[in-house]
Amino acid sequence: MDPGLFQLQIHTSTDLVQIILCLSLSKQVIADMGYLKEFKESIDQPERFWKRQAKKIHWFSSPESILSHDENDFYRWFKGGTMNTCHLALDIHVENGRGNQLALIYDSPVTDTQKTFTYRELLDKTSRFAGALKDLGVEKGDRVVIYMPMVPEAVIAMLASARLGAIHSVVFGGFASNELAIRIDDAKPKVIVSATCGIEFSTIIPYKPLLDNAIETAHHKPDHTVILDRPEAGCEMVAGRDHDWKELMETAEPIKYVELEATDPLYILYTSGTTGKPKGIVRDNGGHAVALNYSMEAIYNVNPGDVYWAASDVGWVVGHSYIVYAPLIRGCTTILYEGKPVRTPDPGAFWRVMSEHDVNCFFTAPTAFRAVKKEDPEAKFKAKYDLSSLKSVFLAGERLDPPTYDWLASILHCPVIDHWWQTETGWAICSNMLGRELKQIRIGSATVSVPGFDVRILDEAGNESKPGETGNIVVKLPMPPGCLPTLWNDDERYRNSYTSEFPGHYLTGDGGYKDKDGYVFVMGRTDDVINVAGHRLSTGEMEELIGAHQAVAECAVVGIADDLKGEVPAGFVVLKDGFDISVEKLEPELIQSIRSNIGAIANFRQAAIVQRLPKTRSGKILRKTIRTLANEGDAALPSTIDDPAIINEIRSVMKSRNIGNAFK
Repeated sequence: MDPGLFQLQIHTSTDLVQIILCLSLSKQVIADMGYLKEFKESIDQPERFWKRQAKKIHWFSSPESILSHDENDFYRWFKGGTMNTCHLALDIHVENGRGNQLALIYDSPVTDTQKTFTYRELLDKTSRFAGALKDLGVEKGDRVVIYMPMVPEAVIAMLASARLGAIHSVVFGGFASNELAIRIDDAKPKVIVSATCGIEFSTIIPYKPLLDNAIETAHHKPDHTVILDRPEAGCEMVAGRDHDWKELMETAEPIKYVELEATDPLYILYTSGTTGKPKGIVRDNGGHAVALNYSMEAIYNVNPGDVYWAASDVGWVVGHSYIVYAPLIRGCTTILYEGKPVRTPDPGAFWRVMSEHDVNCFFTAPTAFRAVKKEDPEAKFKAKYDLSSLKSVFLAGERLDPPTYDWLASILHCPVIDHWWQTETGWAICSNMLGRELKQIRIGSATVSVPGFDVRILDEAGNESKPGETGNIVVKLPMPPGCLPTLWNDDERYRNSYTSEFPGHYLTGDGGYKDKDGYVFVMGRTDDVINVAGHRLSTGEMEELIGAHQAVAECAVVGIADDLKGEVPAGFVVLKDGFDISVEKLEPELIQSIRSNIGAIANFRQAAIVQRLPKTRSGKILRKTIRTLANEGDAALPSTIDDPAIINEIRSVMKSRNIGNAFK
C-alpha cells in the first residue's frame, strides 16, 4: 500500500480538528461494521452464533441441539445439554484456582455492617444450605420461595436452590402479605426462606408477621420455613414448621451439585400482569447462563476479577441477573448493598460504595440518580470520593430522562449508557454495547438491538412502521437464549400475553419507534402496567382494590410523570349514588388499602373524586387521555370520546387537587 496515503499536511488547528473528527468517524464505521456482522449472524444463523457463545461456559455434556421446539411448539435452547448454574457460579472458579478471590461484598449502611465472601467461602455456605434444604425434603423440581431483605443469606438461598435443581421464586420483601400469598398459591413451595425483618432507612419492618399472615391466607401450605434471625427484630416461631437458619447450618452437611438439563427451570419470577394476577416468568438454566455470560462480555465489557455492582434488589430481575448470576458466572466480584441512594446516610452513599470497593461497572435505575440529584444537585458529595476505578455506568428499568443523563454525563468521566430490557427477557434487548465499541449516544434512545433480538416496530395491522413512526415494539421469534420460554403453569396465558397478537413475534407491551439508523426509542407501556421507580406495577390491580371500597362506583388509576419516581399512580373515583364522603376522608382510606394489599412500593398517594370518567362510546375508559392531561395540561380529543365536556371536568379536578406536573 502506498505510504503516501497516510501522509497528512496539517496547516491549521481547524485542519487538525477535522482530521480528528474523520478518524473518530472512521473508528465508528469500523465499530458499526463489527457490530453489524455479529448482529446479522445472530439473526440469520442463530444456531451457529449461540453455539459459539455456549462453548464459553462449562457443560457436563454438550447440547444435542442448539435451537429446537418443545411439545408446545415453544422455542428451547441447548436441549440435551447438562450443567448446573450454581456450579458455573461457584465451583468452577474454585476448581480453576480462584477460590480466594472475593465473590461477594455485603455493604449494609442500615446496619453499619460489611462482610466479604471469597468464592471458596461462598461455595461452602451455599453447599451447606443446599444440604439443609435437602434435609427438609427439597428435591429437584421442588419450589423454594425466598422472602428476604438484601442480606447474603438471600443470595446463598438462591444459589443453594439452583445447586439442588430446586426452582426458586424470590418475592420482594416490600410486598404485603396478600401479594406473597398469591405467589405461594401459584408456586406451591415446599419451603419458604425468610428473615425476622427488613430495614428501610431506619425503620424496622417485621417480615415474620407478614409471612405468617400470608401462609394463613394462602390455600397452599409449605412444609417448612427457614427464618434468619436478625438482631434488629425477633419473632414467634411455629413449632414443627419454622426452623432457625443458624441452627440448620450448624448441622447441615455440604452437598454436591445436581446435574440438570439446560431446559430445566432455574427460577420463577413474578411480574405484574394487566389482570392483577401476577405472571410467573420462567427462566431455564442453560440459555440463561449462556446469555448472561455473553452480556457481561459484549454489553458491559466486564471480565473475571472486575468489581461489578448492580444497585437493585434480589426480588427484581436486575437482582437475579446482575447481582447474583451474571457476575458470579463471569467470575467477578459482586456487591450486595442494603441501603438507599440517599439518607443512608446521605446522597454520597453510591459514591462511597464505588470508592471503597473499587467498582468498575455500576448499574442502577434512573430514579436512584434522580434522588441523588434532588438532594445534591451540584454533586458536592461525589467530590469526597476517588472514583478512578469506575469505567462505566449503566441505567435501565425505566426511561432515562434527558436531564438525568445530562447531569450524570457532566459529573462522570466515563460512559453513561441507557439500555432497555424486561423481566421477561432477563437481559438487554437494546443497548450501546461497551464490549463491542461505543456507538454514538442519542439521548432518549437505548441505542440499537443487541445481537439475538430482532426488534421490529409494527402498526396495529402488523405492518412494519417506517423510521420515525411510532408503533408496537416487538421481537421477531425466536427470542435469544435467556428469555422466558413460557409462564409457570400457564402456557395459554403466555400465548395470549406475548405471541398471539402478532404471530411470529414477541409483544413487548411497549410502544416506540426506530430512527433511520436503527436506534430504538421506547416511549412507554401500551397496557396498564406502570413503572414506579423501576418497579412494574399493575394499575388494574389497584383499580380492583379501589373499586372494592363501599363508596366507589368506578375508578381509573393511571401512571403520571414524576420527577423522582419516573411514574406514580393517581386514582380518579366516581362515587356511588347516595354516598356522601369527602375526598379528605376517602383518599387516606384508599391509600391504606393499596399499602396493605400491594405495599408502600406502589407509591399511591393521590386520589380525586370526579363526576364521571372519560370514555369511548363503547364504554372503554380513556386512561391515556387522563394521563396526557395530567402531564401536559391538555389532551387531544379522541374521535371515539363519548362526551368531550368531560375533559374540562377532569382538568378542573386535577387543578384543584394539584395532580400531575401540569397542575403543580
